[in-house]
Amino acid sequence: MTDATDPAAKQLQNIAASTGKTLADFTAMIADSGLDKHGQIVAFLKAEAGLTHGNANLIAARAREALAGGPASPDALLAAQYAGKKAALRPICDALLAMARGLGDDVAVDIQKTGVALRRKKLFGVVQAPSARRVTLGLNQKQAETGPRLTATSGMCRFRVDLTDASEADDEVARWMADAYRDCG
Repeated sequence: MTDATDPAAKQLQNIAASTGKTLADFTAMIADSGLDKHGQIVAFLKAEAGLTHGNANLIAARAREALAGGPASPDALLAAQYAGKKAALRPICDALLAMARGLGDDVAVDIQKTGVALRRKKLFGVVQAPSARRVTLGLNQKQAETGPRLTATSGMCRFRVDLTDASEADDEVARWMADAYRDCG
């Protein structure tokens, strides 16, 4: 049974109501098509089922998970993010996640395919390894004094700091993260 309070679950209910097809039906269609790349599946669903891009995107993601035996575990997702050339960056991520968890019992750490979302009532930070040389901590806070380490950006996270060593996850970074945590409470 789907959770009606989950936006994706509600979207799947709406898709089923409007098309008469469940996620299982779409998954079978995709399996029969032989397609395995996300973009190909989205295009297929838009053309064959008349789905909007957003609906086709959700169905493609969920169907690919189902066909692969289910979603990857958070540990597997994090291990994949910091595999190969990025393996040396894992201690930076671990230090930032420990710092975030230490802010309060209401911190949710959501490990995704390409990064880790830090949430309270809303997103207050994102940890990503965009290259093999650095980890980026994006912070969603109202205002901050920028400088050599903390820079202003555009998008959901208004500020970011790049870290190249775990020792750089210091008191200054902890203060910035705590400010973002408070702003999103």
